[in-house]
Amino acid sequence: MKVVILAGGFGTRISEESHLRPKPMIEIGGMPILWHVMKYYSSFGYNEFVICAGYKQSVIKEWFADYYINRSDVTFDFTTKEKITVHTTFSEPWRVTVVDTGLHTMTGGRIKRVRRYIGKEPFFLTYGDGVSNVDIAKEVDFHHTHGKLATMTAVHPDSRFGVLDIQKNQIMAFREKSEADAGWINGGFMILEPSVIDYIKDDATVFEREPLEKLSAEGELMAFRHRGFWQCMDTMRDKEKLEGLWASGKAPWKRWED
Repeated sequence: MKVVILAGGFGTRISEESHLRPKPMIEIGGMPILWHVMKYYSSFGYNEFVICAGYKQSVIKEWFADYYINRSDVTFDFTTKEKITVHTTFSEPWRVTVVDTGLHTMTGGRIKRVRRYIGKEPFFLTYGDGVSNVDIAKEVDFHHTHGKLATMTAVHPDSRFGVLDIQKNQIMAFREKSEADAGWINGGFMILEPSVIDYIKDDATVFEREPLEKLSAEGELMAFRHRGFWQCMDTMRDKEKLEGLWASGKAPWKRWED
């Protein structure tokens, strides 16, 4: 199964950094959050990636072009025609296809544009700006068991604010937000059958609207409930939270060895 990653948006809510590079290339612990997402899938044995790039897509291509060399022992020999010899590489066994899916293309359009790189097998779809400790292996089993076209990881987002218990306009108590206070939301980390792409009309299609709504109405969209860690990186505050977790050595999404 290939992993399709949406990485083409403008990242306007974290413009402090995204004016220089695409949001998926903003670093956590010295590496782009896109790398963290890829490392997570790779830890489950999935090493083929299709990156749906757009805004500043050249930054993503250049990073991957340099990544292999930067992670290898290399001899540069200027006395022969074969100027570069790679000896030992410490890079992952990845096959990465970076596709320019357009500057203003919506999420659905980006998926449709990479169809020829996906093939005829089920594929993963996620966002290049969110990490989790969702059990990918269990999700794959769940998807194959229910036999529907699409599986979406459903999560409870953390609240930044406490909750007021109010009775007849009187505040009875202050407390932390619990699961019971929040609904399930789209956490990404989806599994889709190739025919789902037929639900996408064109570049203007927002995948999270018409296609997913139609799949839901037809009974073809299933929720894989994840009650563990999940965090997207929309703001600098989110970035700082992820940086803190990584620096602590207890990042919940890190399940690989250095």
